[in-house]
Amino acid sequence: MESIVSAAQGTLTLSPSSSPPDPPASLTGSFPAADAAGITWPWAAQRDPILVLGAGLMGRLLAASLVEVGHPVRIVEAATAPESSAAHFAAAMLAPLAESAVAEASVVAQGYYALSRWPALLASLPEPVFFQQEGTLILWHRQDAGEARRFSSLLAAVVERLPALPKPQPLDAQALAELEPSVAGRFAQGLYLPQEGQLDNRQLLSALLAKLRQHEVEVEWGCPWDLKQAQAWQQQTGGWVLDCRGLGSQKEWGGQKLLRGVRGEVVRLYAPEVSLRRPTRLLHPRYPIYIAPKPGQVFVVGATEIESEDRSPVSVRSALELLSAAYAVHPAFAEARILELGSQCRPTLADNLPAVVERSPRLLQINGLYRHGFLISPAIHDAVLEYLHQGSCRLAQQLGIPFQVQAAPLSGESLSPCVS
Repeated sequence: MESIVSAAQGTLTLSPSSSPPDPPASLTGSFPAADAAGITWPWAAQRDPILVLGAGLMGRLLAASLVEVGHPVRIVEAATAPESSAAHFAAAMLAPLAESAVAEASVVAQGYYALSRWPALLASLPEPVFFQQEGTLILWHRQDAGEARRFSSLLAAVVERLPALPKPQPLDAQALAELEPSVAGRFAQGLYLPQEGQLDNRQLLSALLAKLRQHEVEVEWGCPWDLKQAQAWQQQTGGWVLDCRGLGSQKEWGGQKLLRGVRGEVVRLYAPEVSLRRPTRLLHPRYPIYIAPKPGQVFVVGATEIESEDRSPVSVRSALELLSAAYAVHPAFAEARILELGSQCRPTLADNLPAVVERSPRLLQINGLYRHGFLISPAIHDAVLEYLHQGSCRLAQQLGIPFQVQAAPLSGESLSPCVS
């Protein structure tokens, strides 16, 4: 599918440098840390007022950082309750190499950058958030060995292009039993992807709200503001507007042709007899699933990705496939209790890549995080704040984030890259 920004079609240099790279180059070398990329934390800038549209993951993350460095922040949200966002239903896995089989190289780079940023972001919050970085386990049944070979070859190609990534480790039955004893005897082989992680999405979303309350900022729920209302606020205050509404801004992005919803369905289980230590993915030609263990013996199981903006309850077929696959990984899931069957739609741009667009001066539209919200949001967060405080987008260039400055109203499907 045609890229939303031409620069992201090529590859980008990720090694830190004193001057912005000229894309396209090569995706080799180390991944930039915030300080190595020339970004100062916290930023020394005039503390302009900020209006954030949307209180999902991206809106809360940006608002919490901005209020911490002294900006007056206002955050409005169309939904009437905190539990309505796509982020609330996510598994929050931080697995860039596992996702590389279906994701662009730039998303992989953003994901590895984010892995190094999450600990600092979480440390600034007033409530604890479960964070784990013990890798991803890939499993398959004997009849799906062909799918495993295909998946392994895809990962090998990614690592060849991105030699800075940790290499997948093949596991025989003995090594698998040592790494994950709970699946011993049920799988003859697997793959281990080092350094990958996960966090508890609901703890994070709650902690971000708590941080806002610490700074006397309350989300204004049930306020479906559009860009005209935001620009009226901007004219009065002279501040910045950060539009993080996801599908709520579909009209301003030009409709479903450019910004669409992709439905996902998950089941949350309480399984006290299951002891998986790390996120586990079961390969299957039709519905590869993931199982993400959360605190308190809760497991998030998901797989489905449906090109639809339907937000109705989970289908019987999806529920049967998810539960059957979980049982195939560990038979103790048969006695698990179903806590929740949930579905949501992830905001997705035409090329499945994220994008930041300055629609008018000091009005940024941030959208298209697709199924990678928790994986890449720290990278998007840092790139947005670098531009807001320094007027540059070096990090966006280094990580291949489509970033258009001073954009005219959207009328087509292509964006021009940021020039800092």
